[in-house]
Amino acid sequence: MDAYIVGGYRSAVGKAPRGAYKFLRPDDLGEQVIRRLMSDFPQLDKTRIDDVIVGNATPEAEQGLNIGRMVSLMGLDTDKVPGMTVNRYCASGLETIAIASAKIHAGIADCIVAGGIETMSPIPFGGWRIVPNARVAKHNPEWYWGMGLTAEAVAKEFNVSREDQDAFAVESHRRAAAAIDSGAFASGIAPIEVQEIFLDAKEQRQERTHVIDTDEGVRRGTNAEALAKLKAVFAEGGSVTAGNSSQTSDGAAFVMVVSERMLKELGVEPLARLKS
Repeated sequence: MDAYIVGGYRSAVGKAPRGAYKFLRPDDLGEQVIRRLMSDFPQLDKTRIDDVIVGNATPEAEQGLNIGRMVSLMGLDTDKVPGMTVNRYCASGLETIAIASAKIHAGIADCIVAGGIETMSPIPFGGWRIVPNARVAKHNPEWYWGMGLTAEAVAKEFNVSREDQDAFAVESHRRAAAAIDSGAFASGIAPIEVQEIFLDAKEQRQERTHVIDTDEGVRRGTNAEALAKLKAVFAEGGSVTAGNSSQTSDGAAFVMVVSERMLKELGVEPLARLKS
């Protein structure tokens, strides 16, 4: 039985820790994206959803307490749909779609909401309290490497030069800016309402609401000459810099994955077929 993606939305990507979502909890962010997704399927009885699967690389603190279950409750307004959280670090959200597809291929589910949430703004630098295994830390410290050192290792193994990385970064920013300006991303972004609480000049508590619908991480006009001036940040003499690395971000994205049976029942055209 094939699996199909029939809809999906993401939030605009916010910069952490001082970006647009610094006032917004991750479960509130995920709730808004799921509500936008569900608005496209008024004919779907929510209790027919078999699971909500949420990827999250730091499922602690605000992102703890099984955030998958929390956004299922908050976004669907029913306690009849379960939810689970998946952690495969940077591939967590992708893994949820793989799990959803596998369940549908196996015939044990017809409709799954899958995606991910990550709000890095409240996470301390280096993560929450880390307690590495002392024996592993002594003999295999590389098992605890983050993506920065991993990128250095991959660049070395596959001969990806600093110049190649910088050129890729410049082109990435150029394309992202062009896509934003042309409106190419607009139809896939769920506008997110953020309530900001602050003290005015008289030290009185005030509130105001912003709607966030544009990615914050694009650096317009960046160039290879500017990036070449940046120092490597993960390894002495390395090639990975703040300019050619991904930023720390806040955001959420979800798709609806269904079986062929549910596809016909909903009467919609699929966006993609997941074969394997």
